[in-house]
Formats: sequence, C-alpha cells, structure tokens
Amino acid sequence: MGKYDTISKRLIQTYPQDFIRFTLQRDDVAFLAHLSTEQPTVDAHRTDSLISARIGEEKVLIQYEFQTADSTNPPMPRRMAGYIGRAIEQYDLPIHSAVIYLRPDAGLSDPGYHIQARFGCQFIIQYKVIRLIEVEGQRVLDAGHSGLIPFALLMKPPEEMGSEAWIQTCVDRVRALPLDESAKSDFLTGLAVLGGLVHDRDLISNLLSKEGLMDLIRESSFAQYLIEQEIEENKEQWIKQGIEQGKRKSALAGILDVLEIRFGLSEAHPLSDRIAAIEDLQRLKQLLRAAIQATSLEAFERLLDDA
Repeated sequence: MGKYDTISKRLIQTYPQDFIRFTLQRDDVAFLAHLSTEQPTVDAHRTDSLISARIGEEKVLIQYEFQTADSTNPPMPRRMAGYIGRAIEQYDLPIHSAVIYLRPDAGLSDPGYHIQARFGCQFIIQYKVIRLIEVEGQRVLDAGHSGLIPFALLMKPPEEMGSEAWIQTCVDRVRALPLDESAKSDFLTGLAVLGGLVHDRDLISNLLSKEGLMDLIRESSFAQYLIEQEIEENKEQWIKQGIEQGKRKSALAGILDVLEIRFGLSEAHPLSDRIAAIEDLQRLKQLLRAAIQATSLEAFERLLDDA
C-alpha cells in the first residue's frame, strides 16, 4: 500500500475511538490500548491494527485491515481467518474484525467470511467488509468522527455534488475543526494523499494551492513521516542504483582514457559526447574492450555506429 497504508495506520493510531464508533455504529465503546500487530508464527504475520477496547462491560479485540486493492495471494477471507484465529489464540478475547477498502473498485468480491465444512467439521469466520465508496461521506462529516475526515474524499459525496465541490466541502470541514495548525496540516495531508485514489490529483492540488494550504501540508508531521518512510523503503534500491551509477562512470572514464592514450581523443571531440551519453553499463563494458582492441579511432567509431 505504501503511503496509503502509512497514513491509514497513523490515523487509526491517533484516533482509535473514532474508528471503533464508526465501524461498530455504537457509542458505548471505549478504546483501551493498541496491541502489538505482529503475530508469532513460523513466519511472522502482521495485521494493520489490533486494538483492545471495551464494548459495554465486555473487553474485546478490534482488528482492522486497510486495502487499496483485492488480496489474491492469499485471498482476503483466508488472510482474515489467519489473523482472527491467531488473535483469539494469543489473547483469548472476543474479536470484531473489519476490512476497509479504499479504492472504489476494491472489495467487490469479498464475501466477508471464510467457511469450511469438510469431513464432519465446520467452522465459519466472519468479518465486516467496509467499502468506503458506499459510505455516505456527509454523514461521517456530520457525525463528528474527526479521525475519519481524511478518508471522506473516498466516500460517496452528497447527491449531485461534483468532485470539486466535494473536495472543497471536505477541506472547509478540516479548516473548521477545533484543532491546532499542526493537527489540521496532518488532516489536510491525509485528505490530499488519500483523495488522490478517487479524485484528480491536480484538481486537489490546485484547490489546496488556491486556498494557500500547500506550505502547511509540506510542513506537516504526516508529510515528513511519509518522506522518511519513502527514504527507508527505497534506500537499498537507491544504494544499488548508486553502485551501478558508479560502475557506469568508471567504465565511461576508462573508455575515454584509453581512446585519449591510444588515439589522442580530446574532450572536445564529438565522439566524446556520444560516448558520454550512453547509459547502458553492459554496452559501456563492451566499448571499453573495443577501445583497447581497435586498430584506429575510425575503426572504433565504426563499431559504435554499427551498434
């Protein structure tokens, strides 16, 4: 999920009570604690959110999964059966589970249960399927579930309200919240990033720019956290690219040195620019061997032309 997963998890960590009231559709609930999401098995499994809560007088577990797309390997019912079963084994408490689908086309085929009836044994594991596009967005705004507001652009707008008007409505609601600027900037960041799953990103960006909110978003803790996450997730790839880039520079320098020593090639020669424009490391390695073996600069240039 990347940034969408990151924002969803941060919001539920910060506003768990709002999520519990929203998914259970009742007010006699109380958040107690966030629990470890890592479940000990032969291979470690991690659910998105596992919460200890109280419904009425009963202590329960509430487990959430956020999905931008359908889970196929394994299918979501099997995944949820594993999460729920391990949580029951570990905590021995009643559990309420929900999968929240962010994209409008996701979750259409999720039945909300895993069932097996074979060889005289039967068990059914059920969970709630919440497709945000089917949720009345205005009701969520009016209900006061502040932690859900960044998800509002993924929900169904009021009848006949266009995309731009709905974006404006959600932005105005964030600005009206009785929160400090730091919290508002986090909400706006979540609204902008998550809203891009459904609405035109340029439309969102232009509206926020017109409202003079882009600087506030760039300075938000959410934005900084997303940047840090992206750096961490892509660090190995960037290191690898840096190594490859270093190899390319080394091969390029070797070719130019060999041609300068053997044939007097200058930096101003058009052939130097042609060689410097080559990005493919394997091609540069081949040309380095050709530079060493060529009988003349013209012969090397012909090899370059033939490629």
